Amino acid sequence: MTGKTRGTRRLRTVLPALLILVTAGTATACTSGDDRPQVVVTTNILGDITQEIVGDEADVTVLMKPNADPHSFGLSAVQAAELERADLVVFNGLGLEENVLRHVDAARESGVATFEAGKAADPLTFQAHDDGGPEEQAGQPDPHFWTDPDRVRKAAGLIADQVIEHVDGVDEKAIRANADRYDAQLADLTTWMDKSFDRIPEQRRALVTNHHVFGYLAERFGFRVIGAVIPSGTTLASPSSSDLRSLTQAMRRAGVQTVFADSSQPTRLAEVLRTELGGQVRVVELYSESLTEQGKGAGTYLQMMRANTTAMTDGLTGA
Repeated sequence: MTGKTRGTRRLRTVLPALLILVTAGTATACTSGDDRPQVVVTTNILGDITQEIVGDEADVTVLMKPNADPHSFGLSAVQAAELERADLVVFNGLGLEENVLRHVDAARESGVATFEAGKAADPLTFQAHDDGGPEEQAGQPDPHFWTDPDRVRKAAGLIADQVIEHVDGVDEKAIRANADRYDAQLADLTTWMDKSFDRIPEQRRALVTNHHVFGYLAERFGFRVIGAVIPSGTTLASPSSSDLRSLTQAMRRAGVQTVFADSSQPTRLAEVLRTELGGQVRVVELYSESLTEQGKGAGTYLQMMRANTTAMTDGLTGA
């Protein structure tokens, strides 16, 4: 046997072994790099709550940008694809993310675990017009459950359960510890809001907003909802002249002089009421449906609720 023949056979024997080593090394590099579990959340309010629960156990992607409107924001093709690659999708539901829910449905149909937080948080329904609610939506579920921190406590606990059940690789003890810590912070928030709202005399606990968003807060803390500039649970609706006339009449009867408008929406419609009522109306901005960028007033859910409580208390006591 020649040296050339022996060398050829030796090469044929070594190459498969090298290929096995290279393939194994490549697979290890892939799995140890970008293969972290993924949780995708639609709204930024739920995104902050979910991040508090998840901590460092998984990557949390929030689709809705700061200061956006949950009723009207949409997704790019890249974001839609992220939904279908997620281990878990957390969304508000109850019709809130009007342009996103079809993508959530598509992700669910492809086998992704999804959790509808609003549906799980004992949702209220919009009340009839005479009770201060949007007449055309009376009886339909109100998606704005986060204005009641007690319902957020329930939703946060259920999100923890969903993460543990559906997201492989997370540490259950770490998730439970995060959930317990955040639950205590939410309980403190409720206590603080109760004490703050105690400053408002009962006859002044009347709310007029740019659209119907504070029904849960009203029920939890004993407010009356007089009406809204946009007589709907969504910002995509618009008021008629008769709607504005009815609202100004209701405000006069109730002696209301403060209108709360969402900081992420133009306050033009609220300013119309100021004109209608002879300039006697205060327009106070709240963070009702979206967080802001960090450091801009409402970078977290806890900051948002504390800022709103202070603004409402000051606005209704004349402070």
